[in-house]
Amino acid sequence: MTGVTEVATELSAKRLEILKDAVPNLKKVAILFNAADLGMTLRSRAVEAAAKVLNVSVQSFGVREPNDFGNAFVEMTRSPPDGILMVSDTLTVLNRKQVMEFASNKRLPVIYEFSFLVRDGGLMSYGPNLPETGRRLGDLVVRILLGARAADLPLEQPTHFEFVVNLQTAKTLGLEIPPALLARADEVIE
Repeated sequence: MTGVTEVATELSAKRLEILKDAVPNLKKVAILFNAADLGMTLRSRAVEAAAKVLNVSVQSFGVREPNDFGNAFVEMTRSPPDGILMVSDTLTVLNRKQVMEFASNKRLPVIYEFSFLVRDGGLMSYGPNLPETGRRLGDLVVRILLGARAADLPLEQPTHFEFVVNLQTAKTLGLEIPPALLARADEVIE
């Protein structure tokens, strides 16, 4: 097997740590993930394990279809979290506007996996650089097309991770991102 892994499960704990750095009084985090996908469930479990270490309680909201987001939002309104960690897959990304609107209305900070979600109005993200990952995948495809056997090619991990913060969104939420955290950002959207 060859390809490029996103190491997303391992990064889930790091995302929670970054959210806690941005919101030092974070006591309860909601995890929004596609419960129909085992990989996304594993990411949510990694967040739950990290939450124990960070002394943060967890509300897990597994969605399976677009209509499930409304139910998750109702539950988050009844028992408000201090922030949200959205696990990204096709279902959650396609419904990101609902998540961003809810977060804005409830003034909740959200951390995402991919920077394009921050450019769309999300607060912050931490994850592999997608263009670099795409180039690495393209290189592997070229090698296979030139005769390399896929079984002989390594499974690669990303080498460049990016942390992106949207200060416009932070201002809308009434959140001041600590200067030390901003200094770690690869990109700050103003």
